[in-house]
Amino acid sequence: MPLTFSHTANPAPASAQQRADILANPGFGKSFTDHMALAMWTKDDGWHDGRVTAYGPLSLMPAAAVLHYAQEIFEGLKAYRHADGSIWSFRPEANARRMARSAARLALPALPEDDFIASLKALVAADQAWVPDAEPDSEKSLYLRPFMFASEAFLGVRPANEVSYCVIASPAGPYFAGGLKPVTLWISQHYARAGAGGTGAAKCGGNYASSLAGQLEGIEHGCDQAVFLDASTQTYIEELGGMNLFFVTRDNRLLTPELTGTILEGVTRSSVLDLAKELGLDPQEQRIEIDMWKDGVAAGEIVEIFACGTAAVVTPVGELRWDGGSTPSTAGSAGGEVTHAIRSRLLDVQYGRVPDTHGWLTRLV
Repeated sequence: MPLTFSHTANPAPASAQQRADILANPGFGKSFTDHMALAMWTKDDGWHDGRVTAYGPLSLMPAAAVLHYAQEIFEGLKAYRHADGSIWSFRPEANARRMARSAARLALPALPEDDFIASLKALVAADQAWVPDAEPDSEKSLYLRPFMFASEAFLGVRPANEVSYCVIASPAGPYFAGGLKPVTLWISQHYARAGAGGTGAAKCGGNYASSLAGQLEGIEHGCDQAVFLDASTQTYIEELGGMNLFFVTRDNRLLTPELTGTILEGVTRSSVLDLAKELGLDPQEQRIEIDMWKDGVAAGEIVEIFACGTAAVVTPVGELRWDGGSTPSTAGSAGGEVTHAIRSRLLDVQYGRVPDTHGWLTRLV
């Protein structure tokens, strides 16, 4: 049976003024809306008890499996208000399918695609006042975070027989405060994000936790983020802690590391590959050695580099640093022409400023 989501209004929602103050300068992931969507899964009854209720603490037993064995996954996508006041999401079915793949890898139950989208619609309908207005160039949106975790209380190492699903929402401004500018990256040579046969292709918290030590190392060397290489040879570029990488070549190729089972298949990544053809680029997925980055920039063969993800959209990459050296930046003060063209095209589709010729948008409200 498909899930339905009952609605119990928050008895103490934020005031209109409190909400307006937050929406004026939302930051990223700092404030949350009045409600959350919930559902339960049990081995005997499947998915049930869909509801929208007041945002607040979750009750967990100390023996909840997620706290001991990290059996959890999550997704990230946004709700965009268009100029006519309607609210849309960008490729939510792709997020639903990726969540199902992540669930299979973490031995969690798959949430059907229709139920995933229904949970988004139910929450956004309850909290539509939290979706920022469509202001020109503001890049404000409502970030949606669906997640699933093993809530059964037990200490045996096996897949949980009880699982909780939740969606929370947070008003979001630009991911990088201070406007768009190239990020400086550090090559993580002491830490790997994921290894062959592991969970690198799943969107689970452990992958992000394992990236933090490399990120801290990068920060210590004056960088914004770390770029991770393959765990076995430390030769091939994989991704950042939470973004995929692209390289624009002098002969109009758009290169990105191919999916090897250790790289997260980003929704923005696949969208960029599609848009590249419309911009006269030749998109190619292949294994890319870190030395190709270093040598390609030095020789002028690589003319632009950018990273992409749901939160940051498309972000220019500047200098690359490592222990003992660095490359010069291929970006100007705010990135190159191709980077800006792809970024603008994505944002224009998401905010409804151009026709959605790919069928990427789903109306939520």
